[in-house]
Amino acid sequence: MTGETDLQKLLASMTPQLLAGTYVFATLAPDAPTPAGLDPVMQFREHEGLTLIVTEDEAKAAGLAGTFRCRMITLDVHSSLEAVGFLAAITAKLAAAGMGVNPVSAFYHDHLFVPAERAEEALAILRKLAAESGGLAQRPSA
Repeated sequence: MTGETDLQKLLASMTPQLLAGTYVFATLAPDAPTPAGLDPVMQFREHEGLTLIVTEDEAKAAGLAGTFRCRMITLDVHSSLEAVGFLAAITAKLAAAGMGVNPVSAFYHDHLFVPAERAEEALAILRKLAAESGGLAQRPSA
């Protein structure tokens, strides 16, 4: 097992980073080829089709109908894939603010896709949560 599992340490040491760019979620039919030139930040195969998270510009260039204009916030802490409650604590704070979020866990970090027009607000909520948990989380946003 790699990465941090202690919830308090995760919350206190996370440093949310707002990445540049606007993303959308798009889908392709199960048998459809991925358009050339796409570089998805995430793809996930479901029975109904392939879900892609791509920049809004890439989706438009490929003729894909994207949905959920969002910004990506990376939680800059190496969280374990076995950590318990980390995303639950974070998504609960965002939900309390009436904000939808689509979290994605990767090997090293967790990433949050939040509504594009509320990205700065989400960042402030996350920084406050880190500070309340004993951390600083004061890096500037992109």
